Amino acid sequence: MLHILHAADLHLDAPFAGLSADQARVRRSEQRLLLDGLADAAIERGAELVVLSGDLLDSHQTYRETAQALADALGRIPAPVVIAPGNHDFYSPTSLYAAPIWPKNVLIFRDPRPQMVELPNVTLYGAAFTGPARDDSPLASFRVQAGDKPTVMVCHGDVDGTGRYGSIPRPDIAASGLTYLALGHIHGCSGLQREGDTYWAYPGCPEGRGFDELGDKGALWVTIGDDRTVTAGFLPLCRRRYEILECDLTGRDPGQAVSSALAQGSSEDICRLILTGEAQALDLPALSRAAGHLRWALTLRDHTRVPRDLWSREGEDSLTGFFLREMRRRIDGAGEEERATLERAVRYGLSALENGEDTP
Repeated sequence: MLHILHAADLHLDAPFAGLSADQARVRRSEQRLLLDGLADAAIERGAELVVLSGDLLDSHQTYRETAQALADALGRIPAPVVIAPGNHDFYSPTSLYAAPIWPKNVLIFRDPRPQMVELPNVTLYGAAFTGPARDDSPLASFRVQAGDKPTVMVCHGDVDGTGRYGSIPRPDIAASGLTYLALGHIHGCSGLQREGDTYWAYPGCPEGRGFDELGDKGALWVTIGDDRTVTAGFLPLCRRRYEILECDLTGRDPGQAVSSALAQGSSEDICRLILTGEAQALDLPALSRAAGHLRWALTLRDHTRVPRDLWSREGEDSLTGFFLREMRRRIDGAGEEERATLERAVRYGLSALENGEDTP
């Protein structure tokens, strides 16, 4: 039986562009703490092999303290640690992977063609990105050599992909003869998949970086049985989760409704709250300030509709009536996305008119 910790797509030193500069700095610091969590999990669970399937770094512009934290954390693991560089952190003679900082237990693949390494309990293969893209499949024409041990390959690639990131057709996986294919590149956990006799999986990223990476994130704990049967369980590792919630404001006080929507869930998470239903003009900055303590980071999006009673003055012979008739004409001819913008303009326009002269 072989126990493997499989992780990928850490994207250390990511810019976290959707956060404030201070929050982004905190998140990068928390990414470094994640490395210790990864090492602790490997140690506590007794991992016999750790495979890291690329994009450990977000780019080749890596902070010195991040590089040292990565090397230190991996060096604490009393098992082989294998890295297959991806498209963001591809291997080159000037990359961090060529620097003399890596502990003896860390093996880094440096060739785009699959290379083989014999370990006591597994035959290991790996392939690296050596540039920001590759047009071929890492498994093209690949077949394992016959042997008594399970076979594992670690690489970065895109199953069924059509882009330039190591697209891997499923028949390549089935023909490989591998016991387990440890992949990186896709940021959502795939769960355990199978093509022919080969099991494969993406662990997803261990920390979300934006609202396209929602919910729990982590790694996979993979076990290969003596009969070559593979099982995999999700291992949560993330410090903060991204979440998108909705809040219907129809007939409700906006402040109370927002607070109620955020009452459930963790104050450590990063939230986008979409405001829906019917509402008058909203003061989003004020709502954010009032409810900001309920989440580590909070963004409000106004998707509310104009209350029907706002159109009640449409027939008036007044500036308000003229404004409403003109806006109604434009809304009736608009597409869905533009209609939402125009309805918000109606609320703000009426709010402005209420504080000015409204004469024929």
